[in-house]
Amino acid sequence: EPLPITQGEVKLKGHAFEARIYAEDPSNAFMPGAGPLDYLRTPKPDQNTRIETGVREGDEVSVHYDPMIAKLVVWSDDRLSALRSIRSALSQYHVLGLSTNIQFLMDLARHPEFEAGNVHTDFIPQYNEQLFPVRSLSDKTICQAAVALMLIEQEKVHHQACSTLDPFSPFSALSSVRVNTAAVHKLSLQDGDKKLDIAIQTNPDRSYCLTFGGKSFHVSGEIHEEGEGVKLTCSVDGVFSKADVVLNNSTVHVFSTEGKYDLTLPIPSYLKSKDESGFSEDVLAPMPGVIEKVLVTPGTQVQKGDPLVVMIAMKMEYIIKAPKDAKVQTISYNEGETVAKGTTLVHFEEEDQSKKEIESE
Repeated sequence: EPLPITQGEVKLKGHAFEARIYAEDPSNAFMPGAGPLDYLRTPKPDQNTRIETGVREGDEVSVHYDPMIAKLVVWSDDRLSALRSIRSALSQYHVLGLSTNIQFLMDLARHPEFEAGNVHTDFIPQYNEQLFPVRSLSDKTICQAAVALMLIEQEKVHHQACSTLDPFSPFSALSSVRVNTAAVHKLSLQDGDKKLDIAIQTNPDRSYCLTFGGKSFHVSGEIHEEGEGVKLTCSVDGVFSKADVVLNNSTVHVFSTEGKYDLTLPIPSYLKSKDESGFSEDVLAPMPGVIEKVLVTPGTQVQKGDPLVVMIAMKMEYIIKAPKDAKVQTISYNEGETVAKGTTLVHFEEEDQSKKEIESE
């Protein structure tokens, strides 16, 4: 069947960018990932924005197929305006449940040499430090997370008051304001290994004074529920900003034009496991996948760099190597079994025990 138009009738107009959203970990050599799409929000498609995808929230990215989540395509009149559009669209693409390359794509699209069009096959290695920066949490993001948590808590209190079985109860008319309570609310958030202690004082006009790290900020805001998260509009010392905030278990996820940041609510010490150190003698699966071959047996003495296990993930073969000289104690999985990321594959004998046996021989 002939095509409806000829090649000469195809006209070039404007500029387009395509960003491929993948379940992968750019900080770990772009290792492919898998898992559930616990939370998924995308930019709104329109005549200049197209999203090609086969998954939705609640689906799972499988280890048996390519880990691509979507193709995000934007068009505009010229390259620079199209680049601005792809930056904006990427900042609106929110995924929870697995690692993605979205932040890397945002950093790539913001790089001045990429904007200038000076792109080549060695671009990523050449600008490795700029494309994989050590990201620090801004005061604005901390304020956004803290005020969002305060507003979410107030909404819960208000909802509970309104849902009382006695609609004529005077408690139904109460706001979240309480008497005989502490004037300052204490909130702790964890940023990796760093603990943030935040003091929040509510002002008469329902704005807040947030104090942390020896600095104080005047913050106001409001939230609107959207699915599992909230849309936050706030002002930090008079500077207006917007963010999407999702509270998932004990983790606060903040999505903004700066990217995605995760803060955790610290677990009380009395709820922590007595031993959270894990096993330093374990070799873990770097990604979810299927065990193709096991190349060692219990009792095998291996040298650093020796192959231990061959995994298949996303149609690719990965060889898991020994991180040090050691003696294999146990193999946790058999060939053909599926494993999750972080699962123990091989356990070595404790170093002191292994050395004693070698010396006695």
